[in-house]
Amino acid sequence: QVQLVESGGGLVQAGGSLKLSCVASGRTFSSYDMGWFRQAPGKEREFVARIRWTAGVTYYADSVKGRFTISRDFDKNTVYLQMNSLIPADTAVYFCARRATPGGPYADWGQGTQVTVSS
Repeated sequence: QVQLVESGGGLVQAGGSLKLSCVASGRTFSSYDMGWFRQAPGKEREFVARIRWTAGVTYYADSVKGRFTISRDFDKNTVYLQMNSLIPADTAVYFCARRATPGGPYADWGQGTQVTVSS
């Protein structure tokens, strides 16, 4: 089993930046990829970005492409989400998640961290 703990959320003005972290512990060696998702009030959870753990290939939702950057640190078992040029529509609870196999489900989730962008 893998445990995921997010941090780095907070309140920021539009145009500002935040960097989220997600520390993984447990069977992280068997990870295929790690992803960031977000859920705004009254909306469904949506994909934000993911990174293939070994290959480092990244994928982004169109809404964040060019503004957000996902990265990982093997030594620290940590995945990051650098968020720049934040807009109020980015306000949500951000979750990191782990997938063990290609095409499989994201079976492990963190507790989430709140990001609020004021206009």
